[in-house]
Amino acid sequence: MEEPQEISSTDGGCVGDIVIEKFLVESKMSTPHVQLACSMQHCAFPFHGNELCVWNTEGPSQQLLVLRGHHQPISAVAFGNTATPLLICSASLDYVIMWSLDECREQVLEGLSPRGTVLDAPLGKVLCLSFSPDDRAVAVCTGNKILLLDTESRAICTALEGHQGPVTAAAFCVRQAHTLISVSEDRSFKVWDHRMGSLIYNSPVLAASPLLSLLINEGSEQLVTGCAEGQLWIFSLVDRHHYRCVTCVDLRKKRESFSARRLESNPSSLPAESQLPSANEPGIGGEMEVMFPVLSLALCDLPLGLSSECGHVFSETASCLWIGSSAGLLIFNLANFELEAVLHYKDFRNLSIQVAGSCAVISKTSDEKAFCVLTSMFGSRIAGLEVNPAALLRCQRRPALGTQLSVLPRKEYPVQSPLPARPSRQLAVAEGRVAVRCIQFSADGRRLACGSASHLALVFDATLTGTPAVFTGHDGAVNSVCWSHDGRWLLSASQDGTLRVWSVRRMELALCLGKGTFPKPVQAAQFYYIDTFILLSSGPEVQLLSYHIDTCKDDMRRYKPKGTCRPVVRLPMTGAVEVTSLSAVNDFYSYLVLTAGRNRTLEIFDLNAGRSAALIGGAHSRPVHQICQNKGSSFTTQSSQLYNLFATTAVGDGIRLWDVRTLRCERRFEGHPNRCYPCGIAFSPCGRYVACGAEDRHAYVYEMGSSTFCHRLSGHTDTVTGVAFSPSAPQLATATLDGQLQLFVAE
Repeated sequence: MEEPQEISSTDGGCVGDIVIEKFLVESKMSTPHVQLACSMQHCAFPFHGNELCVWNTEGPSQQLLVLRGHHQPISAVAFGNTATPLLICSASLDYVIMWSLDECREQVLEGLSPRGTVLDAPLGKVLCLSFSPDDRAVAVCTGNKILLLDTESRAICTALEGHQGPVTAAAFCVRQAHTLISVSEDRSFKVWDHRMGSLIYNSPVLAASPLLSLLINEGSEQLVTGCAEGQLWIFSLVDRHHYRCVTCVDLRKKRESFSARRLESNPSSLPAESQLPSANEPGIGGEMEVMFPVLSLALCDLPLGLSSECGHVFSETASCLWIGSSAGLLIFNLANFELEAVLHYKDFRNLSIQVAGSCAVISKTSDEKAFCVLTSMFGSRIAGLEVNPAALLRCQRRPALGTQLSVLPRKEYPVQSPLPARPSRQLAVAEGRVAVRCIQFSADGRRLACGSASHLALVFDATLTGTPAVFTGHDGAVNSVCWSHDGRWLLSASQDGTLRVWSVRRMELALCLGKGTFPKPVQAAQFYYIDTFILLSSGPEVQLLSYHIDTCKDDMRRYKPKGTCRPVVRLPMTGAVEVTSLSAVNDFYSYLVLTAGRNRTLEIFDLNAGRSAALIGGAHSRPVHQICQNKGSSFTTQSSQLYNLFATTAVGDGIRLWDVRTLRCERRFEGHPNRCYPCGIAFSPCGRYVACGAEDRHAYVYEMGSSTFCHRLSGHTDTVTGVAFSPSAPQLATATLDGQLQLFVAE
């Protein structure tokens, strides 16, 4: 075995502390496709074919333990889950052997040859081994079936059959007792009750290539699996979710977008990196299309404090994933489904293995680093790498903004509130089917306004009782309604090209801006700066208007508008694209205005400076139809950092959570069907939940710390087009495409 050596990096300013090759061995037999194993203090791999090597990653001398007992080449290795005694299992065509590392080391010290316990002889090549959480059973994946071996009786206790191809990986579920999940070359996964020997769930075919790896994330209750073509699937394991697919990710496309972001932020970094020749494989150039077969998956524990240091905002519940591939290691964020860092083997000159055939990786808690063991795809080398994820993220972080944006600078404290999930009352806004396009509670939570496709704006009591107030005058569908901060005025914008301000108490028109005032119909409008201005979007412009409403009583001119209005500033979108949505805070003074464009961009305007402050390209795969800020309410108090969050949604592309300080997507919420009609979203006043409409006649509620919905609210009769939280009580109002309003209250 060669001495550990430090590997130099070609990425400027990040040399030496990213990855270190801790050991390198040359085997007599090539082992490109075998299951390798890593634990907190050890890694294990086949050596010379039928020998098992265990290397202590934290021992004083990193001693190597060689275990002999197999006569055929070892094809799979796995560590147990209990620390004492630490078990390891190895499999070949002749035996499945279980070893106790403590006993083996004692036997070596006594001058004896280490001996293991033969569990059974498999019926074919073993591709994967997996211990149960209590180490009382071992799942042996051989051929198209899974054998459950009892570690005490050494006999087969259960045989699980049903896959149409070789089983490539299996894992036990800790939270769901007696549950085992397996993936196969038949491109599907199956969920088993291994105690009963029965099949619980059989997935459809997921990909065109075999599934190679599997991980159960117990914290988020999700199943992650990857295939040979570099696609990653994430499924929910939450009860009643029925193994719903959360998302599917193409790692090649994610790598391209990741490289594009790095090139945009640092144009001099990527070209030199991509043109770097390999030290050991000079024939491999930067022009080849890099594939990312998902060879292994492991949880990635990032050091505390790394988020602020690297410009990332990882929540306490957000988790990341190590993805081991033939070309390198990737850090994948399970909250926003984006790559956080990529380590290409070819980008480090002295790494002995440039293309991996097998890979295993684990995060070590002792020194906040990760350890990875690799076998060469085209040779017989086996190497162990120590990776520093903090250094890797620092090296590839996005540059900080010159001026950090913040909606609310002062410090406040969060408050707990129950989730409104119990149906309370339902009513129709009109006779027949009339789509409700928008809804909003007043600031005091006493009234609910809605705009309909029948050209009406209506105001209901917050309990949805009594007769609603009806405001007529528009000649087109009402696009948006907005309450003033003091609750005296209601603003409505319509497809007829007009914008109207109504007196809620008198139920009369106070201000009307006609069709000739704006170049195109107003898509969004609201009161701004605590009712000082009216903010709106028309075509490619964001306009700020000052207004005055005469409140003097005049019965002779009762039905004539008494207000005046004049433009203050007009801000065009970059590229002169049409504004599809805007949002700004009206409950307190904030100078930021958030907009979305028809070209899928987000743009933040600084009205204090009268210019664009930030631009985010490619925010969604389709144009954003709503921006929603976490504005809180006067009845609750949130942490000041939460006011910097906002959400966007687009048809067919879910919901994305953003932070104005970093201008990056921090989390994605997917799982609600929204493929045709623009459905609305809303933040709860406490800042803990995001609600949205969906096309399956349900409203969905997500917790801010999880990408999987926590509640699915039923009882609707059509597509849920709008949602709104009450600012004063734990209540949620929903609106549907057929004109129904429904109120949900807390239990």
